[in-house]
Amino acid sequence: MITAAMDKKSDIEEQLRQAILNAGMSRYALSKMAGVTQAMLSRFVHRQRSITMGTAAKLAAALGLEFRPVRGRRKGR
Repeated sequence: MITAAMDKKSDIEEQLRQAILNAGMSRYALSKMAGVTQAMLSRFVHRQRSITMGTAAKLAAALGLEFRPVRGRRKGR
């Protein structure tokens, strides 16, 4: 399961990167399963670009993970 507060997008991205690296499948296969380009996936894994929450959900689903964003409390409130 991948969970992180909505204001911690970097936490979600890091969890996804680790899941991708540990998945034991090629990035080509993962990109096809998730419906994203192989180039985008490679740039994401190598920290050259960020991804949207929608793309994060697609990748999580392709990896067999549950994607559950939760609303975090804003500091100062």
